[in-house]
Amino acid sequence: MGVNRDVRVHVGELVLDGFEHVDRDLLAAAFRSELVRLVRERGVPAEARQVGELTGLPELPRTNSPARLGEALARAVHAGLTGRGNSR
Repeated sequence: MGVNRDVRVHVGELVLDGFEHVDRDLLAAAFRSELVRLVRERGVPAEARQVGELTGLPELPRTNSPARLGEALARAVHAGLTGRGNSR
């Protein structure tokens, strides 16, 4: 199995239930930064060419920190891209 580090990820929408009072801009910046880091360092399987929707991702921590939440969300998305979640 080859690993691809030249990846383009388009996230159309993030839906987070139960996190109403989190700074969305800070969360998005932390998410973007962490996902870029993970893809550069670990890549994604070459066969993960196109994923429509990720489901079955790990639970996110209950936190009011947008940075921690964004990083945890990026790790969950990366896990889904690498086959540790369910994709459609």
